[in-house]
Amino acid sequence: MGKVKIAKKEEGAEAAATTETKKVPTGGKKRVESGILFVESTYNNTKVSVSDTKGNVLMWSSSGSLGFRGAKKGTPFAAAKIGETLAAKALEIGLKEINVIVKGVGSGRESAIRGFISKGFTINSIKDVTPVPHNGPKPKKPRRV
Repeated sequence: MGKVKIAKKEEGAEAAATTETKKVPTGGKKRVESGILFVESTYNNTKVSVSDTKGNVLMWSSSGSLGFRGAKKGTPFAAAKIGETLAAKALEIGLKEINVIVKGVGSGRESAIRGFISKGFTINSIKDVTPVPHNGPKPKKPRRV
């Protein structure tokens, strides 16, 4: 077992000073006025994150974390639910206006943004950063017989 620590009670002014300590708020949520909404939509899943203007992620969610499984993760309905849940969290930290960055070709691109703005956020800009190949991969060499 472990050692037992015996605490002795102090008398007088010293005891009163130790019991009347003030509680200092620790941590707490960061208050942010404007931020960036990142939407990554693939055929199989949709991931959405909210960051401050410097790019530090404040909160995130995905359709898998909300309980959608299998083919339902890539649906627009799941993406809208992600946007709504993140919007509710973003209201708590005081977010009012966002810039949106969309990446991917999935069906949840637009509905994730619509779910987010349904709570009354102002969108400053929408930017698409989906990677597009310039020329594609090198073709296979012809078969020698």
